[in-house]
Amino acid sequence: MREIVEFFGAKKIIFKKLVQIQLSELSSRKKVDIYLGVNLKGFYCTIFKISKKSRVLKKEVLEFLELHEKLEVYNDSKIHTKYIIIDAPLCSKAKALLEDNGWKVWNE
Repeated sequence: MREIVEFFGAKKIIFKKLVQIQLSELSSRKKVDIYLGVNLKGFYCTIFKISKKSRVLKKEVLEFLELHEKLEVYNDSKIHTKYIIIDAPLCSKAKALLEDNGWKVWNE
């Protein structure tokens, strides 16, 4: 979690509260780290961190969007801001789909 805080601190994005969500609570087996935070304005934010060697495709992005919907139901609140950090090659169509759905994408 420290690397997430440092990453967003460098981008001047600060959270009052940041909690890691276990994927078992969302009944998923994906290899992704999910964090739920509250920014300084009091809005919920979600952070997905994906690290893998193969390319992230559009099919996987659709699964991430479903995970986000499950997270909103789990949290029982609308999540205002969505961030995704991808440490893998990213398909251009997948990136366009994420940005069209309101995600802020960082591809390392």
